[in-house]
Amino acid sequence: MPAAYIGMGANLPSWAGAPEDTLAAAAERLGAFGRVTRRSSLYSTEPVGFADQPRFVNAVVELETELAPRALLDGLLAIELEFGRDRSSGIRNGPRTLDLDLLIYGEQPISEPAMEIPHPRLAERAFVLIPLAEIAPATVDARSGHTVSQLLHHLTGMEGRTGSRSDAAIPIHWRGWTAGVCSAGSGTAAGAGPRVRDPDADPDG
Repeated sequence: MPAAYIGMGANLPSWAGAPEDTLAAAAERLGAFGRVTRRSSLYSTEPVGFADQPRFVNAVVELETELAPRALLDGLLAIELEFGRDRSSGIRNGPRTLDLDLLIYGEQPISEPAMEIPHPRLAERAFVLIPLAEIAPATVDARSGHTVSQLLHHLTGMEGRTGSRSDAAIPIHWRGWTAGVCSAGSGTAAGAGPRVRDPDADPDG
């Protein structure tokens, strides 16, 4: 069964609650498309491209699925709509209730109208590569031939040379996310607990 890696992000509340709650609820929905086998930690990240907005909460999940890539992508967009995100409106790279990106699917690149896999900006985004490397460091980006770990090492090296911190990521420790990982891989978000961030983190995160 192919493995798909899905990037998750949010920085506005949805009907499910705060961004952390939204990601937990969305992970539960992903269980309808297959088996959620691994989740990264949650990370508070600085916005990229449009700075005047709250920090994001980001994560990556691994999904074993029998759905074809197009069907899976359509399902992800439907979940976004359910949580109040309409990609046809809003500011590009602006605030959102939920973002679900199909980062990698299987081992071959896919290029179709409105669907590029691996995600065309995968290698540029530390807020994606950091959680992805946490759960799948040896997974290969089929377009470049590099592993996720190599992509992250290259990106962080470039940022170190330029002094850029635009993708700074701070782990969030919240039992409501980790408690959602169950043996069936359904992604059910059971339980809750305090959200603990680095004390120097932006309070909007």
